[in-house]
Amino acid sequence: MKLLHGFDEPSTFQGGYFSIGNFDGVHRGHQTMVARLIERARAASVPAVVMTFSPHPIALLRPAAAPAPLTNLDRKAELLGQCGVDYVIGYPTDWELLNLGPDEFFQSIIVTKLQAKGLVEGENFFYGHNRAGNVTTLAQSCQAAGLTLDVITPVAFHGRIVSSSVIRGLIAQGAVADAAELLGTFYRIRGRVTTGLARGRTLGFPTANLTEIDTEIPPDGVYSARCLIGGGAYRAAVNLGTNPTFAENHRKFEVHILDFQGDLYGHSITIDFVTRLRETIAFQSVEQLVHQLQTDVAAVRQVVQI
Repeated sequence: MKLLHGFDEPSTFQGGYFSIGNFDGVHRGHQTMVARLIERARAASVPAVVMTFSPHPIALLRPAAAPAPLTNLDRKAELLGQCGVDYVIGYPTDWELLNLGPDEFFQSIIVTKLQAKGLVEGENFFYGHNRAGNVTTLAQSCQAAGLTLDVITPVAFHGRIVSSSVIRGLIAQGAVADAAELLGTFYRIRGRVTTGLARGRTLGFPTANLTEIDTEIPPDGVYSARCLIGGGAYRAAVNLGTNPTFAENHRKFEVHILDFQGDLYGHSITIDFVTRLRETIAFQSVEQLVHQLQTDVAAVRQVVQI
């Protein structure tokens, strides 16, 4: 899979089958759509291509309402590549694109820029200025232009309709295990390790403090997780929030990595959330806190597979 920025290297993707959308999270619904895309492309011996947007159009249209994404562009491309997509076009969203009417979008982007052989979209696909285009108008345009169009119905998993907004809502509740079921993989965050107060080290539980996170962060609490460093995977206990035991009100993202030795300051690490263990608690003494941390670590060893 190759990630392209804008319409560079058009000869690599033109004439392929395309799916266009945000693909935030690349969840099970997206995976079903991509499977059809790849089936169509392979049968025609042409590339299977996803065109997505960076940033999400809502970040320009209504920035105050823009939610934190589930995946940044690199992670999105990685997941789509794992599905078998040949190219991901990360289009740098701009006002010129957002101001195109549905017919202009179809002719300028789909017909001229992409030279698409066919499209695969979900039922809730909208395009063009003010989202005026939908799968009905798209079907009419495709028929007139001689393109095929597959429309994929919503996917349900364990009784839930799979969508990025539903998954975001689960993560906002701390239900990271439920979110992982709909994603088809662990919910992942990547951040850079910075210096902290080193309080965890004095308690026997050193932590890496993460910053520069550009995706949705679960609510306060303690979580079990996998930590990916280089080519290795480690069990980890993640504490999100303040430290009420020591009257610290600054919200932090702290990771205690089990069975790891090394200096991570300045390095980026990856966290896969597995389960939420408990809420943030104000303890009456340091001894009570240490006892709970020991319990948390034991739970992590039990539930996290590496």
